[in-house]
Amino acid sequence: MDLLAKTVDGVLVVRVNEDRIDAAVAIQFKDRMRDLAAGAGGRVILDLGRVGFVDSSGLGAIVAAMKFLAPASRLELAALSPTVGKVFRMTRMDTIFAIHAQAPAAGAVDGE
Repeated sequence: MDLLAKTVDGVLVVRVNEDRIDAAVAIQFKDRMRDLAAGAGGRVILDLGRVGFVDSSGLGAIVAAMKFLAPASRLELAALSPTVGKVFRMTRMDTIFAIHAQAPAAGAVDGE
């Protein structure tokens, strides 16, 4: 699972460099997010700009990532495609996560 992370203005921005978060990669996604977000305090923004598909396993993996963050941290989502956004609206997960139109300083994690 290709995830890139960079702290920008005190916010951990994690960009998913994959087209899908589904059953085939859900466990890898959870493990990688756990590694990247270990000890993160405050906001963690998951940039889903490249992700075009999330199934129920992928959705579960994103929720699991939210649950293993430190109590003072919160997971937010950014740059959802229309298809991925629809999954979050249909499951009402858009009421659980703060969702942003784009990731802050998205270019800041390029090339890492």
